[in-house]
Amino acid sequence: MFKVDWAQYAPDLLSGLKNTLIYTALGFAGAAVLGLLLALMRTSKTRLLRWPAGAYTEVFKNIPLIVIIYMGYYGLAGDPFDINLGVMQAAVLSLAIFYAAYLSEIFRAALVGVHSGQREAAQALGLNRMTTFGSVIFPQGVRLALAGTNTMAVDMLKSSSLLVIISAGELFQVGKSASSATFRTMEVMLVIAAIYFAMCYPLSQGLLWLERRMHDGAPLSPRRARRLRKARAMLGVAQVGVAS
Repeated sequence: MFKVDWAQYAPDLLSGLKNTLIYTALGFAGAAVLGLLLALMRTSKTRLLRWPAGAYTEVFKNIPLIVIIYMGYYGLAGDPFDINLGVMQAAVLSLAIFYAAYLSEIFRAALVGVHSGQREAAQALGLNRMTTFGSVIFPQGVRLALAGTNTMAVDMLKSSSLLVIISAGELFQVGKSASSATFRTMEVMLVIAAIYFAMCYPLSQGLLWLERRMHDGAPLSPRRARRLRKARAMLGVAQVGVAS
């Protein structure tokens, strides 16, 4: 069944695999930062912050990723913009812009999902807004956001295959080139599918393990453990004060 000389394509496959992981890692980092910023804007009491963030989210949730990639690489290069982005820049920017819209919804729901009593208890202790957010709201929001965030990370890894339209040198493009050269499309795509599965399944299971650890209350680091203990202690004192 397997008649392709895979030793010949091994260097290209390794290069495509590396590029896929780089695009995904950088794109997800950018999407997470932008998504959190949009989520904070959408939960703001100021309309001038809520409206632009809401408009951004609705626009980019309803445009296909492949269109954004095409516009970012080819569209910006034409009139009237004349902005020539490199393949790496266009790929990372497109992934970050697209997935930030979805992550902002996940982060917003997580922040809103933290019980209002947590914030009130922190304020009763005299904590300012930044300390309340960093020590009380954000750690609990991270736990609530993990499930959706994990799904988006795996989805981005798979969707990086759409970068083939700008010749980004990712894994699917290597498979497409090998398929055209050997005329063994089924064999080549089975191997490419197996490689994607070998990347996505461990990632999804690892993130699922992390999610379970977080929900079980297991600390990820000594620093986070100290912050959670501090927040719980402060909330415990506030609850005792309210009860008395």
